[in-house]
Amino acid sequence: MKNKSLLSRFLIWRVKNIKERQFVLILSFLVGVVSGLAALVLKNTIHFTHHFLTHRLHVESANLLYLAYPAVGILLTVLFVKFFVKDNIGHGVSRILYAISKKNSLIKSHNNYSSVLASTLTIGFGGSVGAEAPVVLTGASIGSNLGRMFHMNQKIITLMVGCGAAGAIGGIFKAPMAGMVFTLEVLMLDLTMASLIPLLISSITGASIAYFFMGKGVLLSYDVTEPFVIGNFPYYILLGVFAGLVSLYFTRFSMYLEGQFDRITNCYRKMMVGGILLGILIFLFPPLYGEGYTTIQALLDGNHTHLVNNSIFYFLKDNYWLLLGYVVLILGFKVIASTVTTGSGGVGGIFAPSLFLGGVSGFFVARFINGFNFVKLSESNFTLIGMAGMMAGVMHAPLTAIFLIVEITGGYELFIPIMVTATIAYLTIMYFEPHSIYTKRLAKRGELITHNKDKAVLTLMKLGKVIETDLKKVSPDATLGELVKIISHSQRNIFPVVDEDDKLLGIVLLDDIRHIMFNPEMYDETYVRNLMIMPPAILDANAPMEKVMRRFEETGAWNLPVTQDEKYLGFVSKAKIFNVYRRVLVHFSDE
Repeated sequence: MKNKSLLSRFLIWRVKNIKERQFVLILSFLVGVVSGLAALVLKNTIHFTHHFLTHRLHVESANLLYLAYPAVGILLTVLFVKFFVKDNIGHGVSRILYAISKKNSLIKSHNNYSSVLASTLTIGFGGSVGAEAPVVLTGASIGSNLGRMFHMNQKIITLMVGCGAAGAIGGIFKAPMAGMVFTLEVLMLDLTMASLIPLLISSITGASIAYFFMGKGVLLSYDVTEPFVIGNFPYYILLGVFAGLVSLYFTRFSMYLEGQFDRITNCYRKMMVGGILLGILIFLFPPLYGEGYTTIQALLDGNHTHLVNNSIFYFLKDNYWLLLGYVVLILGFKVIASTVTTGSGGVGGIFAPSLFLGGVSGFFVARFINGFNFVKLSESNFTLIGMAGMMAGVMHAPLTAIFLIVEITGGYELFIPIMVTATIAYLTIMYFEPHSIYTKRLAKRGELITHNKDKAVLTLMKLGKVIETDLKKVSPDATLGELVKIISHSQRNIFPVVDEDDKLLGIVLLDDIRHIMFNPEMYDETYVRNLMIMPPAILDANAPMEKVMRRFEETGAWNLPVTQDEKYLGFVSKAKIFNVYRRVLVHFSDE
């Protein structure tokens, strides 16, 4: 009670002494600090867990522990989520998008820590996923809950969600520009000065926290020894197309596999199947273990033999073409390993798998072309550039990919080929798949906020808020005389016909009976069931507003009935939707 009293006094003092815009800047700094610390904790706990479990393993032979570690990690994660968290914390970025679209940007407070702990167990023991999506959800949750604690409105809480995500990306990658661009491009916040400055503050603060504790080193160090060559332009385009096609495979096949895991209802059976399958994949292909940044760094350093370390295929390290075949298998099975990890109960994201696939894809394309000896491409440069292409394709975020890769590697000299490959990869996947792996499920349900103002506002609107219930119901057995009495007490010209269970049977329009309603001779002989007609469409109470507006356009109607489980709830009028739309648009667009 004392803490609540102190907070209440502070809130009153804040309103009197600090303007809201200034307080938003202070809050964005605080969110950046906390989300940056969360990223720091997660990065280090995963690193030390991974090092503790693997530092004694022998490089030149297979290790049976790879069969056991992933299953143990998934088991511990499932137990933690099932008995302590008791909530779904997977698909972190998709959950943030859903919270913004349908939950007024409110994220449960357990997400402040639960994703960090769960992903440490999953990834530290070898789960083939990334830590970035869990820490982005953690940062977004921190922003949401701090905004709610200080009683900010929904628009500012949404901005704080974005600030938390930006701070988390800035902290885990030491990439402040990528953190800000990710929030604008993937979380689809509006690009306005009112949102840009707080996002910059949070992302810079998160990155600064990482620099303060971890030094100036980047995640993937790389010195460009072979600069950009204009004559290699066609190969950068080819890499972009290849990365876009691999992104398409990643998106569609991972969603298919997730659907197969969803059909397994018993969580322990799901965990057992996933743990065994993942253990076998990692035993055969050790680069699939964990996030994969060690493998990417080795390829950037020109050390392709790292791909077969700890593997039964170690003998392939000196065979040019067989090693390429092994790389193709890694590309194919990385998607399976990542999806199996999350599908069986592990917690992680697709940032690291995207970077891994991109790096390996770039290495494969360069090495394949070099095998024909008519050109000499830098395999290290293509490894770096491929990461940008794959991230742009998988996440549908070319700007995030471009800024992230140059920030985490220091590869600014390759800015132009990175831009070319990322753009081509994005255009390639957009031809086949209009939604990213983050947004595909939400878009299908009409729950996705987009940069399109009309669609965004419709997504924020709720059908339940515009249902009108003042229409007079009539029974199908009522006579015309009884209907006339009801009409005399009504302000509306539509009368829903329902049975004793409130099931909608049809409607009576005043215009349709106007010519007989003043004929008393028909009052007792004419029944409502003979006068009613079917409406042009019936809306479901759970339908998204975009679908509702589409039905109005298709039917040309101005009023449509709404039902739930076939029971009549009321009517929705196009006029009321427009009024509510205008109010939401003003709030949504207000600077």
